[in-house]
Amino acid sequence: MADIELTPDTLIVHIRGTDKFFALKSQLEVPLSHIAGVEATAPEAHEVWHGMKVAGSNLPGVITAGRFVQHGEWAFWDVHNPDQAISIRLHDEHYAKLVIGVDDPSGTVAAITTAIARR
Repeated sequence: MADIELTPDTLIVHIRGTDKFFALKSQLEVPLSHIAGVEATAPEAHEVWHGMKVAGSNLPGVITAGRFVQHGEWAFWDVHNPDQAISIRLHDEHYAKLVIGVDDPSGTVAAITTAIARR
């Protein structure tokens, strides 16, 4: 799981606890202007295959964390429970997509959408 922090110009993903080890990352920062879209559900999180794992962990039904190549694009994952995963599409960034597990998917998406609109 991760915590999402929003500043006036940036979305910061703080990877929690042991997920730092599994994802090989502790934090990601993305300018709000590089967010193309955000969804409160991530249907791909329910699938077994999440792309080609480049660095990280993929234990189906337990954790998917780290860097993957999906359909020719880089994606970053940190998901335990697919029902709590949100999908953040990016442009002009190394990752084309972030799939992140959060405590409150709909509330997190609403906060991100509001932050983008304020910008």
